[in-house]
This record gives sequence, structure tokens and C-alpha cells, in this order.
Amino acid sequence: MDSWKLFNVDLPIWIYAPLLLALWIVVGFGLKAFFFHRLHRIAERTASGFDDTLIKAMSIPLNLLILASGLLALAQWTPLGEDVRARTDLHLFLAIITILAGVLFADRLLRGLIVLYAERVDVFRTAGGILQGLARGLIVVLGLLMLLDTLGVSITPIVASLGIGSLAVALALQPTLENFFAGLQIVIDKPVLPGHFVKLESGEEGYVEKIGWRSTWIRMLPNNMIIIPNKQLVSSRVVNYYYPEKELAVLVDVGVHYASDLERVERVTIEVAEQMQRTVSGAVREFMPFIRYHTFDRSSINFSVIMRAQEFTDNYLIKHEFVKALQSRYATEGIKIPFPISAINLDQEGAVSVFSSRRAPTDDRR
Repeated sequence: MDSWKLFNVDLPIWIYAPLLLALWIVVGFGLKAFFFHRLHRIAERTASGFDDTLIKAMSIPLNLLILASGLLALAQWTPLGEDVRARTDLHLFLAIITILAGVLFADRLLRGLIVLYAERVDVFRTAGGILQGLARGLIVVLGLLMLLDTLGVSITPIVASLGIGSLAVALALQPTLENFFAGLQIVIDKPVLPGHFVKLESGEEGYVEKIGWRSTWIRMLPNNMIIIPNKQLVSSRVVNYYYPEKELAVLVDVGVHYASDLERVERVTIEVAEQMQRTVSGAVREFMPFIRYHTFDRSSINFSVIMRAQEFTDNYLIKHEFVKALQSRYATEGIKIPFPISAINLDQEGAVSVFSSRRAPTDDRR
């Protein structure tokens, strides 16, 4: 037990055991480097990123397995294996390292796949953090249960306790869990996505910054952040200005005098709107604007000018430039935009007075 005969030379165990373990680790890491180099060259010739993710996930767990296999070699090829207690301890340590390596491999592989497919799968892109947290938690719990079982601890009471404890935790964390599952509903149903411009039922508008475990963050135009619990978001009405597409119509209401030539008004207004579509940043260049008359108002004939913006926030600048240009062009063309007025028809009022004076006298009989 205390020495090992090698080439008719007795070597003390405290010399040959560390040397054998070091030699095993050096050879193991050398073989790993050789095969990983070959695998990387093969992976470079493939279009899929799965093989790269798999190789990256295997690196650290293989280091642990090389160390564990070295300990197993000590137990099998040295007098340490003859000692029952030492052999048992080595096998137990080997099992622990193997479980740890498996947990690390599964965790790194799942997180790498979520990152890899984030650009292709909407769920991974919008809820990558949530899914990574769930996957890591599940893997760690399973690894811990396997470790306890390996150490000889009965996991049946633990599993039963986890069931009861989970129920108690679920009741205590009911509001948090409601928001969490509402977040999953948002991720799956996709009523909003990060980057979308939305308007809430309460009137706030802004860009969706992120969808978290408990809440959704929306960055408003003044650069303030509004944080909404996911439960409240899924139960309220939300206007998403990015569905079904980012482009949207820009409507500007205008009124002209009743004495105006409506054909000329239409031609001049469309000319100004076309200029806006060509020159203003954020306008859709190929869109042909048009107008629609719709109301005989108290002091004007009203119509709507329809233009088109690339996204919602562009409509502010388009309206701004259009109103300035249209007012200037109307002044040049002599087209009047009337003030709101209330007119009294004096002829009609006089007719009412004459009619009242000509009414038949009342009957004086009593």
C-alpha cells in the first residue's frame, strides 16, 4: 500500500500517485486539444452554429471528466484501490465530479442554444433571459437531487417536501406568479415586442424597452420609463403602432372658406403634400398623398389630407412641416382658412318680428 514496484524500483505512494495523476491530466488535455482542434476545423465548414455551441459547451465539463478519470485510474492501477475506504472515497468523488460535469454541460448547451436561435425564434429573442433562468433552475435542481442520491440521502421525502413547499410558495407569491405567467403569455402571444411603439389604455405612449419576469418597461418620448406589471398589460387595451406594419397614414384636418374653388384647393394642397413626401425625413417617398372633403362646417368646408410616414414618431415632423408649408402656399394662392364665426341672419330675425306683430288679437271674452 505504501509503495509501488516499477521496473524493480520501489516508489513511495506519495511520489508516484501525484506523478501518475499529473501524467494522466497532461495526456488527457493533450488529446482534448488535438480532437477539439479537429472538431473546430470541421465545424468551420458547416453553416449551422449548433456544432460550435456543442463544442463550446463540452470544454469545461471535459476538463472535469479528465480529472475524474485520473482519480479512477489511481483507484484501479495503484495500491490505493486495495484500500476499501480509499476506493470508496475515490468512486464517490468521481460520481460527484461526473454529476457536476453533466450539470455544467446541460446548462451551457441550453443557454448557448437559446442565444444561437434568438434571431430565428421570437420566443427566444423576447424571453431569452426568462428561459435561461428556468432552464438553469431546473438543471440545478435535478443535479442537486442526483448528488444527494449519490451521497446516500433519500430524496423521496425531499421531493414530497418540495411539493408541499411549492404549494405554500405559490400561495405566498401569487401576485408575482400572476405577473410571471402574464409575461409568458405576452412572449407567446406577441401582442408587443421589444422595439415596438405602443399606446397604453391610460394614454402613455412609448417604445417597448424590455419584457421582464414581472413587468414590461416602456420608454416614453420624453425619455422617461414607465414600468407596467405584466398582468395589467395583458388585461388592458394596447394600441401597437407597429402592427400590421410600421408604416402608417398621417391625417391632417384642414378647412377652407365656402367661397373657395374646391378643385383648385385640392390641386394646391396635394402639391404641398407631395413636396412633404419627397423632402421631409421619415416620409414614405413613393406614396401619393390625396385629400377627401367630408364636412360642411359652420364656417368652413372641411377635408382631410392623407400622407404616409415610415413609423409613428415620424408623423410629428411631417405634420409640422406640412402645416407651415400649406399656410404659406394658401397665403400666396389667396385661399382663405376662415376663423370660426357665428352669423346672425338679420332678415330672418326681421321676418320673425313682423310675423309676431301680425298675430291675431287675443280673445277678450271672459
